[in-house]
Amino acid sequence: METPKKALITGITGQDGSYLAELLLQKGYEVHGIVRRSSQFNTGRIDHLYVDSHDPRARLFLHYGDLTDGSRLVTLLEKVQPAEVYNLAAQSHVRVSFDEPEFTGLSTGVGSTRLLEAIRMIGLECRYYQASSSEMFGATPPPQNEATPFWPRSPYGAAKVYAYWMTRNYREAYGMFATNGILFNHESPRRGETFVTRKISMAVANIVAGKQDYLYMGNLDAVRDWGYAKDYVEAMWMMLQADKAEDFVVATGTAYTVKDFLQFAFEHVNLDWEKYVRFDERYLRPTEVDSLIGDASKARDVLGWTPKVLPPELAKLMVDADMSTIDLRTKLPAQL
Repeated sequence: METPKKALITGITGQDGSYLAELLLQKGYEVHGIVRRSSQFNTGRIDHLYVDSHDPRARLFLHYGDLTDGSRLVTLLEKVQPAEVYNLAAQSHVRVSFDEPEFTGLSTGVGSTRLLEAIRMIGLECRYYQASSSEMFGATPPPQNEATPFWPRSPYGAAKVYAYWMTRNYREAYGMFATNGILFNHESPRRGETFVTRKISMAVANIVAGKQDYLYMGNLDAVRDWGYAKDYVEAMWMMLQADKAEDFVVATGTAYTVKDFLQFAFEHVNLDWEKYVRFDERYLRPTEVDSLIGDASKARDVLGWTPKVLPPELAKLMVDADMSTIDLRTKLPAQL
């Protein structure tokens, strides 16, 4: 029997980590995920994939660890010996990064260096994926591609720039197969509830169900290039199957405002968004990013990757998922 290829995913309990784990398991991988120790389980996005480790069919294994603990990363890498490492862990909320700039820098930026250095120290022959972000471009005018200068406008964006350049440095200095995936905004029903698209889709479902009266928002004029997270994790995997390590922008190339996304979501249930949306300045960023629109032609030409789901369909998909969740909850017996 052929030994399955091993992959290690940091941030496996997040949106991208759960979709990536799903994809790799479908492809026959043995998947290892790093999770932070907590008094409560935070594995809801991957519970459907988990099989007890005592079961011979088990191919998903979770390990306690953290990007702030370099010695633990060394231990895990030596134990697992993965062929592919996907670094998806981060403090990934842009607005929160202004409130927690130091933590964002330590986890999102320096954490990537700890992982790269751990791989180098033990001489592990693996392929490394760094989750970079369109927020690195910040104030640079669109469209943005691999040659566009970085101009981050948040602690999160600045931390991602640091991680990007450290990944390139390890590739160029030590010959590591290390690649940056510069992903533009990507959403799904598994998106965190404080991110704007999920906040919108949940509000629509709650308003329809009579559980919410208004949705409070910040800047509605920001232009974003939204894609479907399930499409984007395929691009991650494809980058590590390429002949050589390169950096790739992953995007749909479409431009929609937050206001547009609101309209798509509310119109899907025949509601006028303007009747339900209220402004709250607390949701504004100290420095705003006006427009992020990606040019993913390199990913298309080199990897053969193209997006399947565009923003209008994505908004409807997310609303339907949240509507379904509310319907399921109403059918549950009352909790004691």
